[in-house]
Amino acid sequence: MFDRKKIKELILTSLIADAYSLGAHWVYDEKQLKDPSINWDELNTPLSVWHKGKVAGEFTHYGDQTYWLYKFLEDKETFDENEYLKYWQEKMASYNGYIDGATRETLENIKNDVVPSGSKSTDLSIIGRITPLLLVSKSKEEFLENVEKFVKLTHNSTKAINASNFFAKVLLECLDGKDIEETLVSLKEQSSEDIKNFVNRGIASKDKDTFETIREFGPACDIDEGFSGIIHLLSKYTNLKDMLINNAKAGGDSSSRAMIASVIFMSNKSITQIPKNWLAIKVEI
Repeated sequence: MFDRKKIKELILTSLIADAYSLGAHWVYDEKQLKDPSINWDELNTPLSVWHKGKVAGEFTHYGDQTYWLYKFLEDKETFDENEYLKYWQEKMASYNGYIDGATRETLENIKNDVVPSGSKSTDLSIIGRITPLLLVSKSKEEFLENVEKFVKLTHNSTKAINASNFFAKVLLECLDGKDIEETLVSLKEQSSEDIKNFVNRGIASKDKDTFETIREFGPACDIDEGFSGIIHLLSKYTNLKDMLINNAKAGGDSSSRAMIASVIFMSNKSITQIPKNWLAIKVEI
C-alpha cells in the first residue's frame, strides 16, 4: 500500500534528524548551548558526555535502534515482534552506545523472565523509531497494530502507546496529502484529554520563540514535556532546516522531537529539503 521509495526517504529523514541532533543532544545548560564549537549548519560531534566516542555523522542511541529496526525489516514482509526482540537483545549485547532506562529495564525483565518484558517508560523517543514499520504494513490498520506491538516491546506504558498511536495516525493522514495542522486538530478530538491539551498548547505557541517555548514546555525526554514541543515545531515551520536548527538550539532531548516532527513534516514534501551536507551520515538506506 505504501510507496517503498517514499518510506525509505522518511526513514532517511528520521536518521538525519537524529544525526543532526547529536551535537547538542542532552545538553541542557543554556551557556553550553551557545558553545562556539557548534556549527548549526553542519553535523556536529556531540558535546554531551552521554555520547562520548561518537563523531559527526553518527547517531544517538535512538538513531542506532531505528537503523536496527530498518535492517531487521528490510527483507521481510511482516513484523514478528518476538523475533525482533531477540534481534534487538543480540544487538544490545555488544552495543557501545548509551543504554537508557527503558533499555536497561527491558533487558532486566527479559533476564528475569518477566512477561511482558517491556519497561514502563514514558519516554518520547520510541515514537521517533516507528517509520521502518511502514515497510511491512499493507494497510493503515496493520501499521497502527505494528506500531503498538513495537512500542510495547520496550516502552509498555499507556502513555507511550497512546502517544505513538496519535503520531502514527498523523503520519498516515499526512502521507495521504492532508495538511499537518488540520490533521492535528482533527485527530486530537479522537484522543485522550492529555493529548488534546498537548496539541492545543503546541498549536497556541506557534507564533512564539522556539527556544523559550520548548524550555517552558520542558526540554527533557518524557512525553509530558516533549509532546507539545513537537506540535509547536510542526505548527510553526515551513522549512525543514529551520525547524531542525531551532529545535536543536533549544537543547534537551532534541533528537526525539526532531525524529518525530521531521518525518511528519516531510511526509508530503520532497527529499530535496534536506541540506546536502547533512546527508553525510555513516549508513546507507
